[in-house]
Amino acid sequence: MTLTIKLKKDLEKQLRSEAAKTGMDASRYVESVVEERLQKSQQQPPHLSRAEAELLQKINLGLSEQQWRRYRELLAERRAETLAAEEQKELVALSDQIEQANGRRMENLIELAKLRQVSLEAQMSELGIKPRVYV
Repeated sequence: MTLTIKLKKDLEKQLRSEAAKTGMDASRYVESVVEERLQKSQQQPPHLSRAEAELLQKINLGLSEQQWRRYRELLAERRAETLAAEEQKELVALSDQIEQANGRRMENLIELAKLRQVSLEAQMSELGIKPRVYV
């Protein structure tokens, strides 16, 4: 099949230059670039197994934004030493929920790392999860 394409002069110059670097004529170079691009577009995206998808969903579970907002408010009140007794109980309950969620998250991260046969550190890095450092 023959196809005629009109290119801007600067694009044609760049194309001829790139073709020369590879030792091909411009026509063959364009064919190889188009072929490569089409092959890439037909490749299947990475596929998650059902188990991986379920673990990733569980890893992403946590407190709602409203709960986090309330937690931060209560922490601010504690720092300001204005926390009432009922608010102290609420803060403890939210802290417990956070600890439990983090424990479940770690269990699921470990399970995912085992499933993928990588270290926990590598799995966390791949997911962009950074351990918090408390000093």
